[in-house]
Amino acid sequence: MEIQQIKYFLTLAEELHFWNTSEKVGITQSALSRQIMSLENELNLKLFDRDKRNVKLTPAGLFLKNRWQSELPILEMIQQQALQIHLGESGTIRVAHPDSLSSSVIPEIISKISSAFPKLNIELLQLSYSEEEESLKNYKVDMLFSRDVNKSAFLDSKKLSSDTLCLVVPIDHQFKTESDITPLSLAEEKFILTHGGADSTYDSLLDDIFAHYKISPKSYISSQFGSTIISLIKKGLGISILPQSYSHYDEIGVRFIPLPFSSDFYINWRKDDSNIIIKNIMDLI
Repeated sequence: MEIQQIKYFLTLAEELHFWNTSEKVGITQSALSRQIMSLENELNLKLFDRDKRNVKLTPAGLFLKNRWQSELPILEMIQQQALQIHLGESGTIRVAHPDSLSSSVIPEIISKISSAFPKLNIELLQLSYSEEEESLKNYKVDMLFSRDVNKSAFLDSKKLSSDTLCLVVPIDHQFKTESDITPLSLAEEKFILTHGGADSTYDSLLDDIFAHYKISPKSYISSQFGSTIISLIKKGLGISILPQSYSHYDEIGVRFIPLPFSSDFYINWRKDDSNIIIKNIMDLI
């Protein structure tokens, strides 16, 4: 049974005339008769009593007319919603991202997705590094933005861009430019750092920076959220190395000094995922 057959039935139920109805719905009288007969056969009941002169609704036909007239708009809406989900224009997508992209990349990308698919529900989450891969594998999230290189055969990745890394210090700190940064001066500083884990490529990049400046700092405070680190820096509790994208978040009270290092960030998703929404988003970005 198709919605179009119900529309034919409802029009005939109003007109009670096959020729007038066929003219109104734009099909031949014989085609209309076949559609009504097909509907009756599928329902296993008679909808109309008809002879050469008259067409009348049966009691069952009158019941269905009254019900379908009120419910057809709902059926059409459900069909349209199902089509939008099938085409990847509707439904829900869960996206995880690091704190560092909250005020720079994420708003721009979400704006682009929302404009292209206004009926799509988007849930944004922030996860610890240790939760990222498992959340994708277990379908807790559908897409993941990350600064770590994907090493899993289960996932696909695409590099989106790079972000300059900066030494972040209080606004009244003695460090003004990169030329002020030396192994000797850094050795005296307390660091507040992120902690991804032993296999975090972002943490490995921080190790490369410290090797470049020939220091081995001990992070006496650590956090997975750069916004928290910035608040601690404002309180004079130490300095840190963060992506420059955090300067979009809140630069008041701190200074970002660019370093000759950059951090790549990626979007990750499940390999061979049949979710058409993911494909549409990847085509978009």
